[in-house]
Amino acid sequence: MIRFIALSLALVLTAGPVAAQIGDGAPPADPAARDAVVEYGGPETVVIETDEGPVSFTVEIAATEPARQRGLMWREELAPDAGMLFDFATVRPVSIWMRNTLIPLDIIYIRQDGTIAKIIAHAQPLSERQLLSGVPVRSVLEINAGRAAELGIEPGDLVRHAWFGTAQAPAGPDAADAGTDGEAQPQEG
Repeated sequence: MIRFIALSLALVLTAGPVAAQIGDGAPPADPAARDAVVEYGGPETVVIETDEGPVSFTVEIAATEPARQRGLMWREELAPDAGMLFDFATVRPVSIWMRNTLIPLDIIYIRQDGTIAKIIAHAQPLSERQLLSGVPVRSVLEINAGRAAELGIEPGDLVRHAWFGTAQAPAGPDAADAGTDGEAQPQEG
């Protein structure tokens, strides 16, 4: 009888974690798996102020752990003015890799104040080499390889987005306090 109780207890103890792991019958999804479904935020606009003038990108937002892990993996193309903006929520040195990433990218590391700290041009697809920021950053912007140089994007340029407190107010005739010619109108008071 004691042997039966001990064997039953061993089965219960062994089965406990297995039942908890299985849960609804499916193991936790790996965001890096080709068939994983990962949700991103956006699209949103990011503007970079370069010496040659502002350039805009329409970006998906990777602000959750699964979205950051997945990034642009398995994508076969990226529109010329598209990208992905990663938010690490804290300022720290970060490392990016190109595992399961099929297209070459420029990796742009962005400080908390919105200035570009570093650019790694033409990151090699499918590489597991760690691409280090070298300094504490808040975010990373990934765009098509070669676009940073083509558009004159350089370290020190300002990235405009709400995360950095650098988003621009709308300009032009629809903006508050703007007239039909885009000039500010005097306030009555």
